[in-house]
Amino acid sequence: MLKIGLLLLVLPILVLMGVYFMELGDVRECLLVQQGHWDYLTGVCRETPQPFVPWIDRYPWLVNGGILVSLAGLACCMVGLYVNKR
Repeated sequence: MLKIGLLLLVLPILVLMGVYFMELGDVRECLLVQQGHWDYLTGVCRETPQPFVPWIDRYPWLVNGGILVSLAGLACCMVGLYVNKR
């Protein structure tokens, strides 16, 4: 139970960071190389300035689901530690 809990606790964080840094690389390429403006809703580089749209508005299921899976992992870790000490 402890190993599953640790996996559920850490894996969503790594997935969220991976997706975030992949998008950040695209944004930086658009801004620095192509001298454009990143459209967060469509995920393309544009010539005109675009409004910033936060992650929670663009990927609500990914963000909230990752948090819920991490909390489930934390609960599994706590149960696993409690059962092992008995």
